[in-house]
Order: sequence, then structure tokens, then C-alpha cells
Amino acid sequence: MLNTRRPVIVVGGGQSGLAAAHALRAARLPSLVLEAAEEAVGSWSHYYDSLALFSPARFSTLPGARFPGNGEQYPRRDEVVEYLRSYAQRFDAVVRYGQRVKAVTMAPDGGFALRAESGTEYEASAVIAANGYFGNPYRPELPGLREFAGTVLHACEYRAPKAFEGQRVVVVGGGNSAMQIAADLAGVARVTLASRAPLRWQAQRIAGRDLHWWLTRTGIDSAPIGRWLGGKSMPIIDDGRYRAALESGNPDHRKIFNRLHENSVEWQDGTRENLDTVVLATGYRPDMRYLAETGALDTKGIPLQRAGLSTAVRGLGYVGLEYQRTNASASVRGVGRDAAYVVRKLHRRGR
Repeated sequence: MLNTRRPVIVVGGGQSGLAAAHALRAARLPSLVLEAAEEAVGSWSHYYDSLALFSPARFSTLPGARFPGNGEQYPRRDEVVEYLRSYAQRFDAVVRYGQRVKAVTMAPDGGFALRAESGTEYEASAVIAANGYFGNPYRPELPGLREFAGTVLHACEYRAPKAFEGQRVVVVGGGNSAMQIAADLAGVARVTLASRAPLRWQAQRIAGRDLHWWLTRTGIDSAPIGRWLGGKSMPIIDDGRYRAALESGNPDHRKIFNRLHENSVEWQDGTRENLDTVVLATGYRPDMRYLAETGALDTKGIPLQRAGLSTAVRGLGYVGLEYQRTNASASVRGVGRDAAYVVRKLHRRGR
């Protein structure tokens, strides 16, 4: 079944897709958002129960709608989910749910043809890939991981600590999620945070102000320096609780293990101990396989783009890629700026 052609189709209806739809509406460009799930909340509802933003509510907003409640509080997962639900309703975004895009191809007239897993087909003059950066969990090939008989899960599969009570757990990673999950588990289990590099720290408050106040005030948060930051590890944003947790000894921090065995872990000093669970807080990679037939991706499946505009395919843009333009490109607070930029550039190119 073929739907009517649209000037712009947005793939993904989470924070990035909603920001793109808002920017398109402001530019008076009719659009359609295709969302795989049954509501426009992205990956947020699948994150672990204790997750909280590291930026206060007043710095964690999409265009045109402030985050409700105390602007100095740090929103939790369910609050972000409700905010996104309300946002989609407030701005009456045209979203078709249950439409996971399977393939995008080039149409004979220079536009795009999109095919959903449902069998529905769409056509558009331009496409914005806004399904974000968190749909493709990265699972590194760690020594012995395949032979380990215990539980292995990615951070995206972790929900709450109760199921791990009394266990020996290793959390692999050195970023915010790794530290937050390790501290969460330490209340019921014996936990080690294992990373390849030393942990890097960033104080959450400086001279009485939240870090994001300073980033906004200085313009660093919105500076188009993303491509110079890409690939650099982010520091752990800490108000003191996480370093205090490490100092208590549970969780502790160690250099990544030599290898895993069937029921144990072997550390760098050669010691071995029994192990129940490995949690991979190892980040994500873009999930843009539906663009493979357009020539828009490199050999590793990474979009060929600069500042959110495809360098390989005219009329194709992105919103929500990590470090796409700025330090905040993959965050709630950053996608709105990027969406407005990408829509403006695509509109100019299409004239």
C-alpha cells in the first residue's frame, strides 16, 4: 500500500523525531513521523529504573515546552517519558505508530521511497533520520565472553538491582551509565566497575551552580564543536556520591580483566574469582541499516555526514547522533538546536 508523498518524512518519534517535527512545523513544511513503537517516547521507557538526567529540568527541554516542576531538580526516567508523551500531544505531531522503517531507497525522481516492516510504503522529497543513537547496543568482544556461563546483559537490558541480590557482578565501562548502574547494584551485590582507561570526573556543581548553567552561560553547550569531540570519553558527572561509593570499596574500580572463564573472572594481576553477572555499559552505535541501499553509510554502518547533513545523499539529514554538531547533540537539551539547523539547511538545498 502506497501512502501520499510528503515533503519530509522523519524516521523515529522519540526526542529527536519530535524535535525535528517541531522544527519542520515552524518552517511550515508538512511532515510525517514514522515511529516503530506505539508511543513517541523513544528508548526512555526501556532504561533502568533509577536513571536520572545529569542536567536539571530547566536545561532538559525540547523547543517550546518547559519541563514541568522544579527547574533545579534532575528528572528521572519516568518523568522524561511523561514529558515526551505530553510534548507529542501538545504540538499534535503527525505520527504513525507501529511503522518500523525497513528500507529507504532512492526514487527515480530524486526523492526517497520508504518501506516499513508492515508493508506500507511511503514517498518523500527529503528524509530526516531521527531514530537516535540508542537503538543499537554495542557489545564488545571481550576475552572469554563467549565461554562465560553466567549472565551477560547490556545496560539497556538492566532494570533494577533486586534480581542480582547476593551476586558477584562486574560492570564494564567507565562512563555515567556504568557508574550509576554499579552504584545501584552495590546495595545488594558485590560489584566491580572495570574499565580500560582511568575514570574521568566532572563536578556536577561549580561555585554553587550546576555544570550545565556554566556550559550554557559560556556557550560551550551549543558551540558547533561536535566533530572535534567525537570519540573522546565523557567524564562521570558527580555530586560527590559516586566517588564516595568507590572509596567505600563497593563498588570498587579495577582495570579491565584479562579474560572471563566459564564461571570466573581473571584479573590483570592473575587472580581469579567466581563471577555471576557481567553488565556491559559499553554504549551504543547508530542503527541506520535501513539507509544501506542509499549509499549514505560507510563500511561500518556509520552515517557519512557533517553537522547532521548527509555528505553522500542530497535531501538526507540526521538528528540525534552523538556529537553531531555539539557536545549536547544526543541529549534532550541539544536535539532542538540541531533539528532547527538541519531543517533550515535541507530547506535551502531543496529550493
